[in-house]
This record gives sequence, C-alpha cells and structure tokens, in this order.
Amino acid sequence: MGVAHWDEVESFHPAKGEMDATWQRLGDAAGTRGVGVSRVRVEPGKLPTPPHSHGASEELYFVLGGSGLAWQDGEVHEVRPLDCVVHRADEMEHTLVAGPDGLEFLVFGTRHPTELGWLPRSRAVRLGWPWVEGRDDDPWDIEAEAEPLAVGEPAPRPPNIRNVDELELTTVRHQTFVYFTPDETTKLAGLGWEKITPGHRGSVPHSHSAEEEIFVLLDGAATLELWPSPRREQEGEVKEEVPLRAGHLVARPPGTGVSHSFRAGPEGVTMLVYGTRDANDMCWYPRSKKLSWRGLGVIGRIETLDYSDGEPTEDD
Repeated sequence: MGVAHWDEVESFHPAKGEMDATWQRLGDAAGTRGVGVSRVRVEPGKLPTPPHSHGASEELYFVLGGSGLAWQDGEVHEVRPLDCVVHRADEMEHTLVAGPDGLEFLVFGTRHPTELGWLPRSRAVRLGWPWVEGRDDDPWDIEAEAEPLAVGEPAPRPPNIRNVDELELTTVRHQTFVYFTPDETTKLAGLGWEKITPGHRGSVPHSHSAEEEIFVLLDGAATLELWPSPRREQEGEVKEEVPLRAGHLVARPPGTGVSHSFRAGPEGVTMLVYGTRDANDMCWYPRSKKLSWRGLGVIGRIETLDYSDGEPTEDD
C-alpha cells in the first residue's frame, strides 16, 4: 500500500563524537524506490552527519521542530520550524548543528547507484556504498576525533533556506500551496507545503509513469483514496480508502497504475509533497480518462483498453 507512520518505524542511533542523532528511514518503511526520506532528531549542540556534499543526489531538508544552524561551506545560518533547506548536487558542503533544545527534521533525497560523497574534514570519498581513500576504516571515527566544527556568528540567510512564512501562498480552490523549489531551484526533485480545507479533496486522482511522490502529513487528518488501474478495475478491484493522521507517510512509486488522491478530514490537513521531475513522465487521470505527456506539454482524453478477453492485440 505504501503507507507508514513514524511512531511505528524502527529507529537507529549511530552516535560518534559530535555526531549524535536518532534516525528513522521512513521511505524504506513505506516502500519508496528511487528516492528516500528520513526523520532525524539531533541531540542539543550535536550534528546529524559530518559536513559533506553529494556528486549526484539532491537533498531537501524540512525542519519539524527545535532550533539550530545550517552549516554551509564554513558559514552558519539560523534555521527554525517550517524552514526548507535546499542542497543541490555537487554544490555546497553542508550539515546542521542542533540548538539548545535539539533539532528535528525530515531529509528527502534522490538515490543514485553511482553516487559520490565527499567529507572534507576526513578527506573521505564515498563511491556508491563504500568509503574509499586507500583504507578500510570508518571516516566517522576520524570525524569523531577531530576538533569540534567551527561555528561563528550566524550570517544572513541565503536563498537556499526559506520558511513557509517567507514565501508566496498560492490558493487554488480548496488547496493552499507554498513551493520551496520552483523549477529553476532544483533539477531532480521538488518539495512543497500544502494545506487542504476541511472535507475537500486536494489534487484530483492521478498516477505517474516515471515520477515518484512522497506525502508526509504534518497536521490534521485525511483519507487516502487509491483508484485501481483500468485493467484491475475490469478485474473487479474497487477504490480503496485509507485513514491517515499526522505522522503518516505515503509513498507513491512510479508505474504502479494505481491513482491516488487525498480528502481532508473535518479539521483539514497540512502535508509536505515531494516529487521527482522527469521529462518523460506520463500522468493518468482515471475520473476524466485523460492522459498527459509532461515533456510535450500535451494532455488528451483517451479510451481505455478492454482487458475482459485477456491481453489486447495490435488490432485493439
């Protein structure tokens, strides 16, 4: 089904030196494929990871609670709840430093089998999974023995750190959006904050052929509606409804043929919407029988194939 709640996801605590945080791999628990999302709770004054950068992956951080600093190429900037921090591939070296009351955030990232990671302090390189530098030890052990990360006075916040309250709200019918990552901001994936008014639907039911989406409920409650593909519908499957509350994560991998939509509960719902970008994506809308081709900017209504007598033939 692709649904998990963070109260029920196993956590792990890889504390070493000044790195001290509790992690939950929410994406893995919900069944994501080409992307991941983790919930991270950092102890006061500590770091979740050493300063690092990625050669291929984009990382998007959303602050849930607490306070702290975003460390970026040696400068620090204050962060607070409802902040989004954008880190594109092969750009800034970065980490976070928790404030006196700790720091809690979600981190979304794209996955690449040929990823290259870089830790500037230990001069360790990660190629895919293994760390390399002509040795077989753990660079986090070296990081743990290093001098504490230098943290100066916070500098003004750069464009890659923005809060919900600092960005323009867009309202369409019963949805209010904040887009942290307009098309020119990131290349691989985007993140938005969305609020749906009580009792109403957000985006219409749809499914993607190539793009992957993740939804995280922050406040309120909603019902997830899952619409079967045309073939499954002809085989007797019917729409499924799943109740959701704050802390639920919904993963919608590409190519399932199962469309999804959210209807807000009596108090409304607020959620994060994360999705990859793929020019080759096609999107199916089961209620209107429409199909869109993103890369072409074309949308049209089509007749679905009849599977009642088995696989369709070329004559169909």
